[in-house]
Amino acid sequence: MLVDTFGRTATDLRVSLTDRCNLRCTYCMPAEGLPWLPKAELLSDEEILRLIGIAVHLLGVDQIRFTGGEPLVRPGLATLVARVAQLDPRPRISLTTNALGLARLAPTLKDAGLDRVNVSLDTLDPAVFRELTRRDRFADVVAGLEAAAAAGLTPVKVNSVLMRGVNDTEAPALLRWCLERGYELRFIEQMPLDAQHGWDRQQMVTAEEILATLEREFTLTPEGKAVRGAAPAETWLVDGGPGRVGVIASVTRPFCGDCDRVRLTADGQVRTCLFAREESDLRGAMRDGASDEELAERWRVAMLGKKRAAGIGEPGFVQPERPMSAIGG
Repeated sequence: MLVDTFGRTATDLRVSLTDRCNLRCTYCMPAEGLPWLPKAELLSDEEILRLIGIAVHLLGVDQIRFTGGEPLVRPGLATLVARVAQLDPRPRISLTTNALGLARLAPTLKDAGLDRVNVSLDTLDPAVFRELTRRDRFADVVAGLEAAAAAGLTPVKVNSVLMRGVNDTEAPALLRWCLERGYELRFIEQMPLDAQHGWDRQQMVTAEEILATLEREFTLTPEGKAVRGAAPAETWLVDGGPGRVGVIASVTRPFCGDCDRVRLTADGQVRTCLFAREESDLRGAMRDGASDEELAERWRVAMLGKKRAAGIGEPGFVQPERPMSAIGG
């Protein structure tokens, strides 16, 4: 098992398939994009599948989340999903995406074995969407969400980041829109993971502010820790249910004590935390001929370096060098 020195066991593996993305969200990367990883440094499909197999068969992982960058730009995604779905025991398989192209791919991914999706959508205003993402693709995201729901990739979850002076007034409208369509909305506090290192805690819209805004229009009933478990979102029933809303307060109310996640970057590095500044190289060892058990042991050792907490609120906190697009959420 992937157990750290504080007794936490990682069973949820986030696998980044690429650092590339077809949007240029202002809180993630500059307009011109970033220096992408060379193809030779990326894990091949067979390498990804081997490491996932080790995680499932030797290390107790039971959930796989494909991330990016934008995972839909990775060729052969459906084949990767199908082969992971054939593992025994079969892990739960999900995908975090911006939904560009999902309208076309949703049925294929469902048939391959994908269980559900998380879709990033920060605004219902096409003009604001264009300003935030530097792309005029709002309609494509909406179509992708509709296709995911129609294909049965449920529950369809929507991730929204609110930014002061940009979309911070949209929380009630986003919630109402998601409830009407059967999507589960998650608000996420903006985290210091932008490539520009321009994050400003004072400009971040906090969980408390989000909840206060929602409570002006909805009755929110907390579901409690027993429901949350190791999930990052605290959830509330909306107007008595069955609809619910979640808030991931990664900055102001971190959930490090219950964390069950570990990450594998597109170039084969183990990261024990989004905010870790250390990585453990599995790609190099694998290409040098390491056995499955040797790779598993390297992974176990890497987990022993996981810190008690991300440390965002501590005076000595330093933002990781890799941005979110290169880490994989």
